[in-house]
Amino acid sequence: MLGLYFKYHKRKQKPAGRRRQKIPAGFLFAWILVASVLLCSVIPAKAFVMQPQQQRIVHWNDHSKQNSNTLQVDTEQKITDNDLHALSAVLMDGENGRILYDKAGEEVRANASTTKILTCILALEYGDLDDTVVVSSYAAKMPDVQLNIREGEEYKLKDLLYSLMLESHNDSAVAIAEHIGGSVEQFAELMNQKAEDIGCMKTHFITPNGLDAKDEHGIHGTTAADLARILRYCIKESSEKDTFLTITRTSVYSFTNLAGTRSFTCNNHNAFLNMMDGALTGKTGFTGTAGYCYVGALERDGKLFIVALLGCGWPGNKTYKWADTKKLMNYGLDHYQEHTIKDDILQKTDIPIQYDSNYRKQQDAEKATIAWDCSFSETLLLREDEQITVRYILPEKLGLPLQTGMQIGSVVLSINGKVYAIYPVFITETISGMTWMDFISGYIKYYIDRNYS
Repeated sequence: MLGLYFKYHKRKQKPAGRRRQKIPAGFLFAWILVASVLLCSVIPAKAFVMQPQQQRIVHWNDHSKQNSNTLQVDTEQKITDNDLHALSAVLMDGENGRILYDKAGEEVRANASTTKILTCILALEYGDLDDTVVVSSYAAKMPDVQLNIREGEEYKLKDLLYSLMLESHNDSAVAIAEHIGGSVEQFAELMNQKAEDIGCMKTHFITPNGLDAKDEHGIHGTTAADLARILRYCIKESSEKDTFLTITRTSVYSFTNLAGTRSFTCNNHNAFLNMMDGALTGKTGFTGTAGYCYVGALERDGKLFIVALLGCGWPGNKTYKWADTKKLMNYGLDHYQEHTIKDDILQKTDIPIQYDSNYRKQQDAEKATIAWDCSFSETLLLREDEQITVRYILPEKLGLPLQTGMQIGSVVLSINGKVYAIYPVFITETISGMTWMDFISGYIKYYIDRNYS
């Protein structure tokens, strides 16, 4: 800024005996105003100008070898796609949603009655268990599997939810959808919005019961990865997760219509609940297009696993889904151990400060670098041969002014090349640059010294 002034105001020799003149207030005020506006807009921005990114790689394996608890696992024991019957399969860490294994996990397929886990959780979130549901003619016409409810009958929402999740009744699904959404179409909008909110970008649902369907947006379907995400939401994140688990873990449930003229008993068809210790919940499904499908969860030894299977055999192969589920669950239990990854793996190298001579203050003259910090602690299920990589996205240099807590970049944590988390980087001290008051006072002093001293 001073350089701009020098360019257009060359120093002149004062004539001998010249009288001191009054400072031209209007001229001086105009310069001060322009300088203030420009300086206030330029100085704060300098600290945020990112130079070409500097990246450093740290491999967690090198750090973990120093840990006496590290176990070396024979990589030949890894599960392969050929070991599974399912066309699409996913094993997920239910605590954080990280996918530990997938076979065509992002391929969209019909998913049959596994859809009903989303129907159930939406009904729990939007409805009341004591709500009265009136059966429509459309609901009463649904194909098997049916509760065989009749048009005009009334039921408690709670009872129809047990019918939905234990016996997978299609007519109960439609009655619930119409009660919650007003119509099947409006309820489907709620389903798709919830799926998107959860992070399921490849899911498109048309029916509340999972019957095969197609519209202008594509087939009724999802991916194995999205299906696992939906179940994780149902059992980990939803405000109604406890009720969801209570319903889906019930073995037998009996109820009547509100008139008391008909009685029903529902049995839980999720055989996995009795196959492995720690089996938590799940939902089966089948249509001619989807084949046998399953999504289920297991909790044991402080670990939570979710398995999702699509296209896991057709009639004659009804047990394939149980074989695949057990294989994936056992693989997770045997090969993944809990590890805590903290920010102590980071190389927190100070960043050079790039001084502008117009801003530099005497008290900071010897300050060449500035420290930064990034804090995190992640507890993860890891296979011992997995590679954790840390990438630093930081400026090569920082300009003034700098303030404690200012974000200047980020640290990216990746596992086997896939981004797991991004953490902000902050500087840990304050270094002032020249303020607009410093500039104005300096300019006034210079102007007076030049012209009136």
